[in-house]
Amino acid sequence: MNVDALNGRLLFAIPKKGRLHEKCLELLAGADIQFRRDHRLDVCLVKNHNIALVFLPASDIPSFVGKGNVDLGITGQDVIQESQMQRHVTEVLPLNFGKCALQVQVPEAGPTQTVEQLAGKRVVTSFEVLSGEYFGRLDAQLGLFGDKKTKIEYVGGSVEAACALGLADGIVDLVESGDTMRAAGLHAIATLMQSEAVLIKSSTPKHEALGPLTQLITARLAGVVAAGRYVVCEYNVRREELHAATAITPGRRAPTISPLEDEAWVAVSSMVEKRRIADVMDELVRIGAEDILIFNLDNCRV
Repeated sequence: MNVDALNGRLLFAIPKKGRLHEKCLELLAGADIQFRRDHRLDVCLVKNHNIALVFLPASDIPSFVGKGNVDLGITGQDVIQESQMQRHVTEVLPLNFGKCALQVQVPEAGPTQTVEQLAGKRVVTSFEVLSGEYFGRLDAQLGLFGDKKTKIEYVGGSVEAACALGLADGIVDLVESGDTMRAAGLHAIATLMQSEAVLIKSSTPKHEALGPLTQLITARLAGVVAAGRYVVCEYNVRREELHAATAITPGRRAPTISPLEDEAWVAVSSMVEKRRIADVMDELVRIGAEDILIFNLDNCRV
């Protein structure tokens, strides 16, 4: 695809593979961003919007958004910190997926069980910058300088195997479910940061004419994220218990309250986080609510 085809289009960077890729495709579909990506091509035009999707390694996206011509991107907060692009990009929207922790890990049965014991030894990671900053502060606190400082070594993959293969005394790596860590006989002894996928834009606007389209796409993505996070809870409750009921289901802004033919009762409709819905229903039953119904959301605007 030639450069002229991209002129005047909003450039939107998407991770081309890895743990965020499939979730990003689902997010785009939910926002009705229609495209057809030819095999092995990393740039494609969106059919129903003036957008070009650019598929890049997640680790490169902050740089392309912050310093290049890319308008929007999706990547992990860990990658933004590792690439030191915090001043150049703005986190527009948390996307509620790709949640993980960047942790220091050591062999569960090994002699090193604290970060203080690991300081001054060998640490392998693909997060060289964050690991260097963390152990640099720790070394300074412990008075380790020169040859006594912690040795940080970069590897691009299979970090969890470094201890078993004799390359490291500990590692710094991302942990999602923890299955890979446990399978390698490792356990976490410290957490450097929590991370999730975020929508980012440049801290310095590049294409002011594309501002309305940027806002439209951001609103659509926010609606898809909210639809995945919330359900609609509807129920009937006596007026005398309405204050208690709305404390249980306050909604994102406020619940919708409607009168019923029986003046002693009202109908309440409210958005509730999916992860809390079982407890919310139990609390509503406890105060005497009836006809409690839960509706999943396909999409919304928030």
